[in-house]
Amino acid sequence: MKKWYKALFENYANQYENEDFTKGTKGEVDFIEAEIGYRHTVRILDVGCGTGRHSIELAKRGYRVLGIDLSENMLARARENAKLADVDVEFLQGDARRLNFRGEFDLAIMLCEGAFPLMETDEMNFKILKGIARALTKPGKLIMTTLNGLFPLFHSVKDFINSNSEIASSFDNTFDLMTFRDLSTYEFTDDSGKLKKFECNERYYIPSEMTWLLHSLRFKKVDIFACPLGEFSRHNKLTTEDYEMLVVAEK
Repeated sequence: MKKWYKALFENYANQYENEDFTKGTKGEVDFIEAEIGYRHTVRILDVGCGTGRHSIELAKRGYRVLGIDLSENMLARARENAKLADVDVEFLQGDARRLNFRGEFDLAIMLCEGAFPLMETDEMNFKILKGIARALTKPGKLIMTTLNGLFPLFHSVKDFINSNSEIASSFDNTFDLMTFRDLSTYEFTDDSGKLKKFECNERYYIPSEMTWLLHSLRFKKVDIFACPLGEFSRHNKLTTEDYEMLVVAEK
């Protein structure tokens, strides 16, 4: 049986591009450019690139980008989008857990849950970070977003305290406090108009975990922020109300 993250993206490119969370691309790329000092010599790896929205926007601004994704369906759309935009971006099908690059990139980006928190074990998620660390030059930088564990942690406890029944809250919450995984059902209509349902398994991380993981891979500096759609900034403080976190790590 295919993993949910593989099956989801088999026929989802059109629907994906209509999702609200894809609408902040230009603002997010503005932040990326500022982080690399607008140096067009920077070689960029886009992990979990999807339909190529960040890769293509970066290429429009004169950067060299390689995008990698597990889904050939999403990559087919990415190649179409690059052609329509008249930019040159290399897109490769591949598994983010098995990146084979060594010191070839100055920057890696992994945005909008591009692979990292979707894997079924913590070890698999760590392999993604390890492959990215190996792919980067020194100095090198990683800019990524991932699910903020402070959000479900805070709201799980808050809802429990405010509940009239200690038992009731356990039925309303799909978040597992022991594993920091959300086991939920996702329903959507694919590009063929078929209604589909997937049992999703996503890992949330708290800031101290991300800092420790990246330090263990010899990233010297790790900064974590909130990441409002299309408005990435170092001025956005992460709180318990932020569903995602923005991580900037430097080797």
